[in-house]
Amino acid sequence: MADIDQPRSWLFAPGHDEKLLRKVFDVGADAVLLDLEDAVPAELKDRARNMVASAAAARACWVRVNRAQTEECERDLAAVAGKVAGLRIPKVESAGEVAWVAERAPGVRLDCTIESARGVLAAFEIASAPACSLLSYGGLDLAADLGSSPGEQETLYARSHLVIAARSAGKPRPSDGVYPLLDDDDGLRSEAEAAKRIGFFGKSAIHPRQVPIIHGVFAPTPEELAWAKQVLWAFEQSGGAATKTAGGEFVDRPVAERARQLLRADRSSASA
Repeated sequence: MADIDQPRSWLFAPGHDEKLLRKVFDVGADAVLLDLEDAVPAELKDRARNMVASAAAARACWVRVNRAQTEECERDLAAVAGKVAGLRIPKVESAGEVAWVAERAPGVRLDCTIESARGVLAAFEIASAPACSLLSYGGLDLAADLGSSPGEQETLYARSHLVIAARSAGKPRPSDGVYPLLDDDDGLRSEAEAAKRIGFFGKSAIHPRQVPIIHGVFAPTPEELAWAKQVLWAFEQSGGAATKTAGGEFVDRPVAERARQLLRADRSSASA
């Protein structure tokens, strides 16, 4: 698996589906995300909690709980908090919600999903919460809240805001939300590439066939790796002073750091 700080793929599985709970761990996703929220009918919540608790005790996974400060979330945390690699909190709108979950799941990594207008405006506050480990983006719920299309241009402000909020708070780059059209590989690839260009790393998936596409997008390309090696060679030859590559590209410390990030990402991809 890749470095859990920056999974390329987060693969959802409904917590009440016994067949999918058996299969999801063997697909090759960087992070398995068992769902107790939207994918689970209300009458099956208790069944899902029991099944997810058993699965999490046997295999490393993250769990998406119900919304913070609700009775359903309280029950989720009582069932799974001590067994999971981390928790994804949906529809986060304040640092207070993050703290509420952290009090009931001490020491557990928390991925806070921004998927409402209020959440977007509070993204820096949420990312700055001590218990917040990561931010993720929920484009479908946000589009419903705004009454907008979930398209690339329509969501550019919200997505960029999340990247800036996460990095300003010293947290890793946020992960992108799901792409709902299962048979549209080109559309998935295009959306993932757009997210990567503005600073996201990784994307949630709702079907195993989406995982290899996501991995391909978030792995450095051969051209990027060749560029990174050339940049770092020039920077090291200059002793860390501003310089230029053989092709004439200016190189200073921020350019060299970008090159190092690409090489680290390549090592993580190779070890997955």
